[in-house]
Amino acid sequence: MSDTPKQDKETIKQAIKRRRREVYTPVVPDMQLGFIHHNVDCIGCRACEIACKDKNGLSAGPRFRRVQYIEGGTYPDVFAYKVNISCNHCEEPACLPACPTGAIWKRKADGIVDIDSTLCIGCRRCEAACPYGAPQFIPELNIVSKCNLCVDEIESGRKPYCVSACMMRVLDIGPIDQLRANTFQTKAIGPNETPVRAVKNFADPELTNPSIVFVPHSKGKVES
Repeated sequence: MSDTPKQDKETIKQAIKRRRREVYTPVVPDMQLGFIHHNVDCIGCRACEIACKDKNGLSAGPRFRRVQYIEGGTYPDVFAYKVNISCNHCEEPACLPACPTGAIWKRKADGIVDIDSTLCIGCRRCEAACPYGAPQFIPELNIVSKCNLCVDEIESGRKPYCVSACMMRVLDIGPIDQLRANTFQTKAIGPNETPVRAVKNFADPELTNPSIVFVPHSKGKVES
């Protein structure tokens, strides 16, 4: 990663002391942004992955966004679909209270969960706590980083790089309450399609209330 701010040991020590004195209180954002992904129409080209790596200057190992190929069945009843995830900017992020320095924080304005790399000590507790594998260890910097929804693009009125790179327009962002209610205008949801909170091969959303919905494949639906 490029342009990573330098760490100051005294600042980190003070952050740890402050963190130990505080009681974690979940942030309730004014508006929560979230993702929508169409599992069926996604062709698995990984343009979103490459755009994300390019934007964040990532080396070969870490992936902030991951396209998972799900295949199964027995001929002639076979199936395949994709599940595309990154950080889900959860309502109750497990990574946030796990951080000993307070480096992870949730924005009040839009619910984006971000990491202050100047306070990260590379302990990887957030990586262990996240049920979705979002935090990624950057070995050359000895820090953990992840998707921050391209917050600089959001603040400039644009969409994240992954969304802009999607040639099939199956990945998008919007207010998560509208995405769940299917009232948000997006090309990622077709006529007569209903978004769901979870699909197979995705961790239980009750764990952290992730800000993502899917248009599921018929074989990927989770029984309610």
